[in-house]
Amino acid sequence: MSRLRATALALGCTAAALTLAATTATVAQAAPGDIVSICANQYTPAGWVDIAWANDYSCGGGTFTPNRKTMEQVAGLPIGATLNVCASAWPPAGWTQVSEFYSQSCRYSAVPSLEHNSWKITRVY
Repeated sequence: MSRLRATALALGCTAAALTLAATTATVAQAAPGDIVSICANQYTPAGWVDIAWANDYSCGGGTFTPNRKTMEQVAGLPIGATLNVCASAWPPAGWTQVSEFYSQSCRYSAVPSLEHNSWKITRVY
């Protein structure tokens, strides 16, 4: 039985490593405006913003806490571009917060709240 467990653990770790490598490659090759979903235990890279959160069993399900985030590449978007983003990460350099509001798609906590969790941001430089 322990050999079976060891094999299953090795396969699981290999699958996780391949998923992380594929996500990292996708993020590295992204163009302005591209959208990628990753598990929430990975950091939002520089030049990206969180635009939605969800619960996904492939990211370690079994809880009600959102564990997958969808991000948009904002590096390279033109000055004056405006986006609605989740307040789960600070706006990137060159972007400023214009307003804040509540968005159901940006609930990144299991605790229900109607507090502002989103920002409208604009590229200023």
